[in-house]
Amino acid sequence: MRLLVVGRLSGQLATAVKMAMAHGAKVQHVERGDQATEQLRRGQGADLLMVDWRIDIAALIAANEAERIHVPVVACGVDAGPSEAAAAIRAGAKEFIPLPPEADLIAAVLSAVADDERPMISADPAMKAVIQLADQVARSEASILITGESGVGKEVMARYLHQKSKRAERPFISVNCAAIPDNLLESELFGHEKGAFTGAVARRIGKFEEADGGTLLLDEISEMDVRLQAKLLRAIQERVIDRVGGGKPVPVNIRIIATSNRDLAKSVAEGTFREDLLYRLNVVNLKLPALRERPADVVALADHFVKKYAAANGVPARPISEAARRAISGHRWTGNVRELENAMHRAVLLATGAEIDVDAIRLPDGQPLTGGGTYDAGPAGRAAQTADAVSRAQVGQTVAQMEKALILDTLTHCLGNRTHAANILGISIRTLRNKLNEYADEGTAIPAPQSGVAAGYAA
Repeated sequence: MRLLVVGRLSGQLATAVKMAMAHGAKVQHVERGDQATEQLRRGQGADLLMVDWRIDIAALIAANEAERIHVPVVACGVDAGPSEAAAAIRAGAKEFIPLPPEADLIAAVLSAVADDERPMISADPAMKAVIQLADQVARSEASILITGESGVGKEVMARYLHQKSKRAERPFISVNCAAIPDNLLESELFGHEKGAFTGAVARRIGKFEEADGGTLLLDEISEMDVRLQAKLLRAIQERVIDRVGGGKPVPVNIRIIATSNRDLAKSVAEGTFREDLLYRLNVVNLKLPALRERPADVVALADHFVKKYAAANGVPARPISEAARRAISGHRWTGNVRELENAMHRAVLLATGAEIDVDAIRLPDGQPLTGGGTYDAGPAGRAAQTADAVSRAQVGQTVAQMEKALILDTLTHCLGNRTHAANILGISIRTLRNKLNEYADEGTAIPAPQSGVAAGYAA
């Protein structure tokens, strides 16, 4: 993990940096917030910023976001009381690390905030066959296309390939092609020169240059505009890029991994994806099976997520009961691993007994888990069938309506706690707040912190 420390490197902060390095972090250092933004703009990327609480954290985050640079921040410092720590969190820091530091705390924060540790968990033959193929091609320089339904773990597989490759010590840079508007994606990928367009106040290094020597993941590449696909094809073929507004090609040395949850051959037939680009990307195709097609992985992954979120939330790692295991195994998990992960995160927070039982495992709308017809336990089984019928009744709603209902229901069940709701939803607290502000502007009542009603949950 790449760590950028912002502040005067002396005393306890220097000790914290040494502890971070001992846990594998690669550390760079600047003293001021504007220097941090400039360093990130120049392509000297970071996965996490560790910032002295005396620095204006809100201004640093705002300056980064103006450059479309999104790097999580943790605050730290000596002589900071609860009010200073709370102010740092309100300014946008994800965590506060008191100094003098504790080695276990440093390790936990680095792991939780940067979320670098996403092991490849598998017990099913179908998935093990894919992993075996990944192991065969990981050390090659071939471009790899990872396909599969949404939520199956395509980015986790991409990181696994990078870690197994000859480029493992170099950067792994991910770009979500679906999350960036078309008019900004070119600059995001290839960078721009000062004055290239309105707002380009300085040279900006793009993701291709930031990933130089390492791996560039183009996530959901099917969403990329056809015009930009031509420029991407040239970059892959010739290993050079042109910054927006630039007059001189820039050589790059990267390995490309792309993901898609669509049938790209069909997209080629429809004219929305270039056939020659598909050939360049699809040297090796790793098709990840849906979770329902790898049943032996379900419980193994559930056990992993229970341990992960128990540690993250500071609660005991309760075992999953046998009844709950049967229910988990029988559910279809249409959202795949991502849905299972969120469900087990909720279960960790909701479980009250010595084990995680069926009652603690809930769907996003708070309904009991359905076993997809293979699990039946009397009243619990009938409740599951009722929940399934309710979900079918949601057909006909728009994606925006479903998203809004999911966000508000989750916030309600978390008693208005924004942080827990964001964790369960798998989004950043900033994204959640933006959505809630949007709903409030529409006139929707938003549950206040500690005022939500956990309807349907046992006390």
